[in-house]
Amino acid sequence: MYEQFYGFSERPFQLTPDPAYFFESITHKKALSYLGYGLNQGEGFVVITGEVGSGKSTLVAHLKEKLDDRMSVGEVVTSALDGEEMIHVAARSFGLDVEGRDKAAALAAIEHFLHEEARNGKRCLLIVDESQNLSIGALEELRMLSNFQLGAHPLLQTLLLGQPEFKRLLAGSDELEQLRQRVIAAHHLDAMQPGEIEPYVRHRLNHVGWDGEPAFEQGLFTRMHKATGGIPRKINQVMTRLLLLGAVEEQSTIDLAMLEAVIEEMAGDSSAEDSPVDDRIRPDPSKKAAQAVAEAKREESDRARASTAPAEDRGVEQGLAEAQIAAIEAAFGGHENQIAKLRRDVSELQQADPASNAGVSEAIEERLATMEARLAEQEASIRHVLELLIAHFETDGRREAA
Repeated sequence: MYEQFYGFSERPFQLTPDPAYFFESITHKKALSYLGYGLNQGEGFVVITGEVGSGKSTLVAHLKEKLDDRMSVGEVVTSALDGEEMIHVAARSFGLDVEGRDKAAALAAIEHFLHEEARNGKRCLLIVDESQNLSIGALEELRMLSNFQLGAHPLLQTLLLGQPEFKRLLAGSDELEQLRQRVIAAHHLDAMQPGEIEPYVRHRLNHVGWDGEPAFEQGLFTRMHKATGGIPRKINQVMTRLLLLGAVEEQSTIDLAMLEAVIEEMAGDSSAEDSPVDDRIRPDPSKKAAQAVAEAKREESDRARASTAPAEDRGVEQGLAEAQIAAIEAAFGGHENQIAKLRRDVSELQQADPASNAGVSEAIEERLATMEARLAEQEASIRHVLELLIAHFETDGRREAA
């Protein structure tokens, strides 16, 4: 209804993840950097966590659009799976028929598939959503799948998406130490900052042909950040109701009074647990628009002063960051060692029989050139990721840790 009134080509704030609407906020830009680095490594685990509605699924949908046809992708949205169920679900995600087979047969089918894809020049990525639902046994089975190799070449990489409790489980469980060592990149999606709400809304509106109508009253987006906590899905819910109210009342400007009415209505919905309005922020029906603006400004100032995270969260982030740095250094050093060994082999071959081994030496030199080119790309990725980590530490006031 409102899309017709305002002349939009479609509804811009639907809740279904759509990569066409992907907005590169600060936290989503960091997540893409970590994903890019992780996929460039071609092994291990990449972990992305975030609150419900923080944009994990949209991020992955955007990522998938960037992958070429040399990547085979399996996707799993988990429930409470045990180890054996995880193996069967993973197999089916790649289109393998393992119905009625036991765990060993399902594993054999996965391994055969991974080898065939590698021989055909393809890489395999398993995307596991809602990872917080998995048992320790299921996570261990995923780690075992990462052991499959063709020579020294890893056959499977896994992207784990989950809510904050998965981040805490991964950081604190002794049983997941081996999996934790294989995490080569991790990022937690934070809420959007107050200054990102308006660009986010305009980005989605521009996608559907917004011509400036409706306009938005000054201070409205600051108040919206306070009401939604900066969570994209909650913003979408509020914006949908706002635009509907604007269309019903035939308004060309969305003002603070309309936003307050929507917040009040949503806070009073019977499905309170699904309400996008922060339970700590109840609207005052008698509040004037000017009061709302003043309160929003005070809230923004308080948020800027209260930038220090709780000690427990800092410890979890510090541990994951240190694990990422260690994984980066290990991956980088591993390739350097391979190149050094190959160069020694070439030297020995040339010294043993220069004429007979000329062809072999040339083949190895070609392989060295390829590896060195990839190493240069990885070094650029590493430097970028480390810069982001240091910037993240400094933002949180932890220069000593950085």
